[in-house]
Amino acid sequence: MALGSERANVDPLSQVDSGRIQKLANLSQDSGVMSQQLLYRALVSAKWLSEAIKSQQAGLALRIVDASWYLPKMKRDPKREFEERHIPGAVFFDIDQCSDRTSPYDHMLPKASDFAEYVGKLGVGNDSHVVVYDGSDQGLFSAPRVWWMFRVFGHEAVSLLDGGLKNWQREGNALSSGKTQVAPSEFHASLDKSLVKTYEDVLDNLDSHRFQLVDARAAGRFRGVEPEPRDGIEPGHVPGSTSIPFTDFLTESGLEKTPEQIRALFQEKKVDLLKPVVATCGSGVTACHVALGAYLCGKPDVAVYDGAWVEWYMRAQPENIISEGKGKTV
Repeated sequence: MALGSERANVDPLSQVDSGRIQKLANLSQDSGVMSQQLLYRALVSAKWLSEAIKSQQAGLALRIVDASWYLPKMKRDPKREFEERHIPGAVFFDIDQCSDRTSPYDHMLPKASDFAEYVGKLGVGNDSHVVVYDGSDQGLFSAPRVWWMFRVFGHEAVSLLDGGLKNWQREGNALSSGKTQVAPSEFHASLDKSLVKTYEDVLDNLDSHRFQLVDARAAGRFRGVEPEPRDGIEPGHVPGSTSIPFTDFLTESGLEKTPEQIRALFQEKKVDLLKPVVATCGSGVTACHVALGAYLCGKPDVAVYDGAWVEWYMRAQPENIISEGKGKTV
């Protein structure tokens, strides 16, 4: 069977369980051979979601989450935009609010108990099928971060709306406005540490080469010739890392590329999916596109360096800031 060929090409409208779970050939790091493993469907189409909202199938505890988040320079207010228009029944997930507020770095992962409390108030329970989207111009921008967060905290029943709100509207689907009132649920979370990497992990990897590090920022920021969006942070990259901008995983219309196209992209960049991969970016948001792309190719174990470039730039020695531009001086 072609690896990842059962991606969300077929809309799972009738079979609630089998339709929401996709069987992918899993990449075994130990043997280098493919083995069958059930992976939860990472993408659902606008058509599927529209039908699911209308029918609210028995046993389908659907919870739609708007995870819109934008860089300050974009001058967009995602909360205000949510109240103006959102997918019917959606709740708003604030990436900055649901984070470790004690950290000096942006929207670092919260404690498991804090995540559980936050999503429980959004009406998400352990039996929920969570569908995440955002309102970005790209189709998906920040939503993969929340998809990854749910998986980090042990909730596999999470999907992304392919093409986001942009495609939802393009296909003529209904929108709602105002705030969504939901009954709180109880959610239990446990952290899967294997999906998160720290500064120390990345620093150690400079010598150990235990994993391949893929950077999802724009190529100019990676090279050090385009500015970072945050004051006091210069562009550049971690030694030995590979550049795959997150937009490379998307089509021009904002839909996710096919597993075959994504696999070819990784091969072109000489990233071996049979070996460990870690994703990074500016602050841990678009890195999750790398994890999603690999997941669609049957590799669900890509970790994210949560502190990402902001933490690396602030803590690393100047020789570990690779840049064609200013770099870092002591």
